[in-house]
Amino acid sequence: MNDPQNLGSFIAENKNLVKEYLETRFEIYRLQSTRMAAKSAGMIAWIFLSLLLGFLFLLFSGVMLACWFAGMFHSYVKGFGLVALLILVVFLLIALFRRVLFVDPVIQAIIQKSKEEST
Repeated sequence: MNDPQNLGSFIAENKNLVKEYLETRFEIYRLQSTRMAAKSAGMIAWIFLSLLLGFLFLLFSGVMLACWFAGMFHSYVKGFGLVALLILVVFLLIALFRRVLFVDPVIQAIIQKSKEEST
């Protein structure tokens, strides 16, 4: 192996194998990144659709509840004001517990997905 002629012939013989190996590894990385991008795009679309439907549900539920309270109190101002106060309280509770409700579960899901991808 120390002989330059033997080393040169070894490199010449295995040049194509190394080239094919590198091309194959590049293709594997490209396909893995494409798969990850496709899964991420699907997840983003699902989250967007879920948020939109959740918003519409809350909007119509809030209007329905406000009209019901307005009928109970015989005042639209009191009915819609009570629902607005209720929504504000829910928003404040979500803001206070955002780490427990949203941040930590998302971090755990990302870690779990990355463990699944690497195995």
